[in-house]
Amino acid sequence: MISHIDHIVLTVEDIERSLGFYSRVLLMEAVSYPNGRKALKFGHQKINLQLLGQESRNQASVGSGDLCLISEWPLPKIMEHLHTQGIEIIEGPVQKNGACGTITSVYFLDPDKNLVEVSVYPVIDQGFLV
Repeated sequence: MISHIDHIVLTVEDIERSLGFYSRVLLMEAVSYPNGRKALKFGHQKINLQLLGQESRNQASVGSGDLCLISEWPLPKIMEHLHTQGIEIIEGPVQKNGACGTITSVYFLDPDKNLVEVSVYPVIDQGFLV
């Protein structure tokens, strides 16, 4: 029935601050829509941003998000990039169970205290893990 995630929504205190953080730290593309809404695009997905109370159907609170994002970068490059951006890794690298198997992850917080997990799957080269 479900094939993939199209988008998720994060409730944040300051949309411009969040756009800046995710653009700088995770290299996502900040986009604007005609209705004034803002989002972050990456691959074939996006994260919509909303202020507390902006969406009457959503009862989420600021900082209640917990994201796991998959990267094509090797983990040492991810960790070095986070370090150069002044991001404190609060856990990791650790092995976890992803949707498609074992992943290695690092965790940090965004400006609203949403938990962000950046993970990599093992690289398979001609049938062997690299």
